[in-house]
Amino acid sequence: MKTQDLLNYARGEWIAGTGDRPQLVSAIDGAPVATTGSGGIDFGAMLDHARTVGGPALRAMTFHERAHMVKGLGLAILAAKEELYALNYLTGATRKDGWIDIEGGAGTMLSISSKARRELPDAHVLLDGAVEPLSKSGSFIGQHIYTSLQGAAVMINAFNFPVWGMLEKLAPALVAGVPAIVKPASSTAYLTEAAVRVMIDSGLLPDGALQLIVGGVGDLFDHLTGQDMVSFTGSAATARKLRSHPSIARESVRFVAEQDSLNSAILGPDAAPGTPEFDLFVAEVVNEITVKAGQKCTAIRRAIIPAAYLDAAQDAIAGALEAKTVGDPRDKASGMGALVSCAQRDDVRAQIAKLVASGARVVSGDPAAATGPEGGAFMPPVLLRADDPWAATAIHDIEAFGPVATIMPYDDIADAVALANRGMGSLALSMFTHDPQAARDFVVGAAAYHGRMLVINRDNARESTGHGSPLPVLVHGGPGRAGGSEELGGTRAVKHYMQRTAIQSTPAMIAAISEQYVPDAPKHFVDTHPFRKRMRDLNIGDTLKTASRTVTIADIEHFAEFTGDNFYAHMDEEAAKASPIFEGRVAHGYLILSFAAGLFVDPDPGPVLANTGLENLRFLTPLYPDDAMRVELTVRSKSLKSDDEGVVKWAVEIFNQKDELVATYDLLTQNEA
Repeated sequence: MKTQDLLNYARGEWIAGTGDRPQLVSAIDGAPVATTGSGGIDFGAMLDHARTVGGPALRAMTFHERAHMVKGLGLAILAAKEELYALNYLTGATRKDGWIDIEGGAGTMLSISSKARRELPDAHVLLDGAVEPLSKSGSFIGQHIYTSLQGAAVMINAFNFPVWGMLEKLAPALVAGVPAIVKPASSTAYLTEAAVRVMIDSGLLPDGALQLIVGGVGDLFDHLTGQDMVSFTGSAATARKLRSHPSIARESVRFVAEQDSLNSAILGPDAAPGTPEFDLFVAEVVNEITVKAGQKCTAIRRAIIPAAYLDAAQDAIAGALEAKTVGDPRDKASGMGALVSCAQRDDVRAQIAKLVASGARVVSGDPAAATGPEGGAFMPPVLLRADDPWAATAIHDIEAFGPVATIMPYDDIADAVALANRGMGSLALSMFTHDPQAARDFVVGAAAYHGRMLVINRDNARESTGHGSPLPVLVHGGPGRAGGSEELGGTRAVKHYMQRTAIQSTPAMIAAISEQYVPDAPKHFVDTHPFRKRMRDLNIGDTLKTASRTVTIADIEHFAEFTGDNFYAHMDEEAAKASPIFEGRVAHGYLILSFAAGLFVDPDPGPVLANTGLENLRFLTPLYPDDAMRVELTVRSKSLKSDDEGVVKWAVEIFNQKDELVATYDLLTQNEA
């Protein structure tokens, strides 16, 4: 194939780097693929363009508008997937490996977009928690809010996931309203550049929202400010170097690192050979060694096994690994492709030698064996064994970033916990057990050292996403050696690119600032029932004030007979008076909710399609027989689920005849958009 000259995308233009342009080669046969470089790029101007052009354009959009944009970008990646798969093979990855990277990356964008549209308001400011009363009358309150950072997110990514690694960071940043400057690892930058071209060509991104560097970052870090953020994936050594840059410390730049991780899989003490859990454990270890040729930050590096089962586990894992065909990833018969480069393969061999020198021994696979097409970065999967895992210290300190794992024995759960934690922090850990007590003891002892933990057994294995799959809705990251940071986690990921601020003012001011109704903010009383309006026609603060209804003793007794709820406070006058809470019999809480619905629900079909739940229910003042109740129903916020439907959150306040609050809650309804 023709060698491609990769270009940087800076300030709205595709620009070739000047000076030296290193050559990138195919992992399959060493043939030239592309040249790359970023010489002559004005990195300070790139940051300025992101801050002054991209940022304002993104912040002018609401969360929902930005989420729709991210959805469109994900769909554009999916539409171009075959073009990306063709380049994926050159990285040494099989079609299955590429599916994780390409379609997994697009799926992450779609997931983040969907979560944002469901859970974030159609606004520019995000409320964090409830209102904090700061005065007796309620005229002075506090409210935590999130707003977009006004800098740029610099995203430095690893070679192993050139698409997913970019998109899992980019999606939440764009939803948060923060422009990105992406710097992929050079060895697979041709795949990242192709994906960026797809997104730029979609026309969905405002100018300055996304820029690309396909070489070194030059003096980029010298221009960082406290409004910028660096998100790094790669080695711990590089993370330390970048984190110690003077600008990071001087400007208090947010620095998120996802780095080396000696992830573990634990075979439970109950999971003897012949049990479903033993077979699941073997299959998962083999899968994690061979998928992406073991070049995954979440791959299993240490398999920790009851001493009595170690030989059986070794035989099963080694047999499955030896049955794998290593070869050209374009060949459907290949069970494992190549490492990303011959240099990476040589590094993996060097790390294996250190593990062996520390006391481990190779029990399957020859690290020096030549496999696959000539000139390619192929090696067979390698299984090591450390019979004394406390003496072979290197197995807990050195990560061979390739198709390599070490099996080791443990004596009891406490020993397994200690071995797992000896890795000093990991991204992912899995335990294979059907014993709830063993799982509890292990998780309680080990969770502080691991970012994500799976307990897999016969009951959930069929639907499990497996050990090595970061999920958009769950946090991805880990303590200690793994970097000490978090990414993903649904809408938590969006907040990583925002600033939390405590606002103190009147309810009216905070409602205006947040574009969401807060208690005691001004209401706009309406004559037309709000259930008769489509979501787009509802305004925050629109309020329906209902008529009153008197609640009688007959109502209370009928409700008790009808529901079977004969709690003493509703049915026994003397017992209710003796209570320190009530002055006599009171209406059921659920009777109050039911009568409230009867007061505010409009019976005709649409635009309200369904009641989907209620949140934050509080009963504040008892309602006694012959008290009256009325409702004020207020539009609190709106969230789109699709182009046609969305969710409206209503603040429901129930008052008695003295205008005392009886109950409050948030009602969720599914509405026509």
